[in-house]
Amino acid sequence: MTDMSEQQDSRNDIEETPTEIASQDVAYTGDKTQPSEEIMNALNALQPKSIHKATQNGHEPDLAHQENDQDAQQDPPSEWHALREKLREHPQDPEGWNKLVDIAENAGDLEQIKQTYEALLETYPNTSSAQIAYLNHFLSPGLFQYAEELFKRFLRTSPLVDLWKFYLTYVRRVNTAPNSREAVSRAYEFALNRIGQDKDSGEIWNDYIQFLKAGETTTTWEEQQKMDSLRKVYHRAVQIPLENVEKLWSELESFENTLNKITAKKFMSDLSPSYMQARTVLRQLQRHLGPLFPPPPPSSSSRPTLYLPPAPTFNAAERALVGSWKTYLKWEESNPLEFEEKDKATLISRIQGVYRKAVIRMRYYGEIWYMAFVWTNSIGKQEEALNILKAGMEANPTSFLLHFAYAELQESRKEHTEVTATFDKFLDVLRANLEELESRVNSANSSFSSDASGRTVPVVAPNTSTTSMEAGTISNNSSFATQSADEKPPKSKELQERRTEYGLVWIMYIRYARRAHDLKTFRAVFAKARKDRWTPWEVYEAAALMEYHCNKEGGMGVASRIFEKGLESFGDEIEFVLRYLGFLISVNDDNNARALFERVIPTFSAERARPLWERWARYEYQFGDLEAAQKLEKRIAEVYPTDPPIKRFAQRHTYLGTDAIAARDLGFAMAARQQTGPGSSGSTASLEKRTDSMLSITSTSHMQTEPPIKRRSSPDLKRREDSVKPDFAPPAKRQRPSSPVRDRDRERFNDGPPRGRRFGSPAGWEKERDRELHPIKREREQQDDKSSTLPAVLSWFVGQLPNPASFDGPIFRTDDLMMVFRNAVIPSATRRATPPPPAAPPRGAGRPPPDYGPYTGPGGVGGGGRGGRRY
Repeated sequence: MTDMSEQQDSRNDIEETPTEIASQDVAYTGDKTQPSEEIMNALNALQPKSIHKATQNGHEPDLAHQENDQDAQQDPPSEWHALREKLREHPQDPEGWNKLVDIAENAGDLEQIKQTYEALLETYPNTSSAQIAYLNHFLSPGLFQYAEELFKRFLRTSPLVDLWKFYLTYVRRVNTAPNSREAVSRAYEFALNRIGQDKDSGEIWNDYIQFLKAGETTTTWEEQQKMDSLRKVYHRAVQIPLENVEKLWSELESFENTLNKITAKKFMSDLSPSYMQARTVLRQLQRHLGPLFPPPPPSSSSRPTLYLPPAPTFNAAERALVGSWKTYLKWEESNPLEFEEKDKATLISRIQGVYRKAVIRMRYYGEIWYMAFVWTNSIGKQEEALNILKAGMEANPTSFLLHFAYAELQESRKEHTEVTATFDKFLDVLRANLEELESRVNSANSSFSSDASGRTVPVVAPNTSTTSMEAGTISNNSSFATQSADEKPPKSKELQERRTEYGLVWIMYIRYARRAHDLKTFRAVFAKARKDRWTPWEVYEAAALMEYHCNKEGGMGVASRIFEKGLESFGDEIEFVLRYLGFLISVNDDNNARALFERVIPTFSAERARPLWERWARYEYQFGDLEAAQKLEKRIAEVYPTDPPIKRFAQRHTYLGTDAIAARDLGFAMAARQQTGPGSSGSTASLEKRTDSMLSITSTSHMQTEPPIKRRSSPDLKRREDSVKPDFAPPAKRQRPSSPVRDRDRERFNDGPPRGRRFGSPAGWEKERDRELHPIKREREQQDDKSSTLPAVLSWFVGQLPNPASFDGPIFRTDDLMMVFRNAVIPSATRRATPPPPAAPPRGAGRPPPDYGPYTGPGGVGGGGRGGRRY
């Protein structure tokens, strides 16, 4: 702060202390060597403000004085100040914070140490190692008052045992008089009531017992009170899965036998079931907690490194860690200690402490915060649950999960002002992130904006429509006015994904406005969204559909106008055009649908326009006459001359994924049956639905010469997402494609492209040609397939499984299932040896491995059948 004030004073000196110059130095008008008035004005405009002002007043600045002030102003900041400024901009930097602490500790400046730890604990609250290091500076008698203030702040919300140990050490240090034993005893009870259920609190229990044993008594009554107090503490401790529970049990047994062997037998018999349960749970607890608390990294200085949770990258190790935490938290919720209803408060206290530790350790994982909120809300502590969400949003200002949960909870409480403020603040944060990402994209693209000869090439925003669309009947000055084309942000894959996510917040906002208020409020929120340059086309579609479904009077017209206005800004977005076309078809407005198709089809290239042709072709095939269908096929043949005639003809004669031409005339049903083997009794009808006449584009000889197709691996990078479908489309049943013919499945054309892929990619026919045109790539893929051949035993086992078509339940993600299996606690047990399986079937007679890849629809892209759950 001192350096900043000195810099400000020096800056004021520069502006307020010009030096006078002699009047005879002013140029006379007849001197031709002096610059003209026009040149002087231009030079004055280039001068700093203070110099220009001084010249106008007839003064010339003291350049020497100015240079000295500038040198003083440009003094580099100290290492601590520079690092502190860096951490203000990017606070999630554990290494930076540890370095800042090292600098402050080495400097020995108490005020700087205060600022360092206060800033660190603001970013990482309840970090016990930092709190203890902070408190260590105030344990001298003259600073006890400040230490006690810190203890009051830290202990109120801390569930960590090491901080409570430190507190008890401090209490015993300042309360050494014999008459202060009661204060120490209260401190122990206070601590054990807060963290006594923690398995690491065994040392505190033991210290408390030793403290009670050391108490002096003078009368028999006092001795009896002392024994009763010890018995109560022992009985509480041996029922908790503490690290030293066996030692405490042994001490209790000796203690009771010393007092009375008869009563000792009764007490030990009553406590034995709880003690045995605690021992069993301790072993399970140790297995759960092992991977959750890895050892801290080595320190680069003499001071131990503070563990600070890093920003998540969601790599495999971090996902496994999150899975382990979730498994452990659910295990704690299951009441493994089998508390009875009368001990429900103890159970709640135990789970509450576990969740507090979880959100400290996993601070930047919204899922853990949400679990804590759900559990706290389920036990009726709504205010505390609300505070958990607030703390989680503060730690994760870009978390969709936490902000949506907070807004929903406040909406249920009728706190509409708070809901509006939540959405507005969340949009501001996401907008700032988008602006920052846009600047990075622009700076990265600027290096490619010049050609080889050094001439500057203008960078055209790819989001700008290359062709002008019809403006419609609504004036640009109306309430539908939106951002102009030159205000659109540039495209990049990450930027587009972030922008779509940003639009999701607007959609939730307008849903809330309509739900909690009325259509008028919803329209006001939508008006704000239209003025936002980052609003994507999904917001326009959501608003149009909301008008259509919720506005019973004139909703159709308003929805159409919203779509038209969106078309002006997003006419180059093929997904939006498909949505608009699908909407018009769904409401049976065939005239406007036909007009829209004819209006937009010339604005796209042939490859980008393919989904539009396919969507309109499906409509004509289903509901048009034969002459119109044939005319459309002729137009499509002119646009795509390489497509064989059988493709369109077969597509006209399919329904709900059933392609009899492929199954019967082209023989794919028989080929698939031969490949699955005679032992398989899969449904032929289901198989026919997944076959396709598109598979015979090349020739029958190509199919005969190819080896049997094996299932390829299905990593996440090759996953095809479900196609974009409008909200008004009929539900589709989710069917998994047959494994043997997966590589030859035809792509079903849907209302939109699969997410994560552009429309320019070839469909099924082009993919078949690609296989012929790229033999090297084909050979590489076949080599990869060879490495995935299953052993004979597994092939036999898989061959006994029913056909995947017979499964009609939800489809689970294999990654999630493997995570559950990896983290499952399976108790050991002695089992009889399993008899060996029969010999493997002959080659080719067994069933190939089932396809565990993501669902891609009955035809390969997700069109056709009825959809199911994705998870």
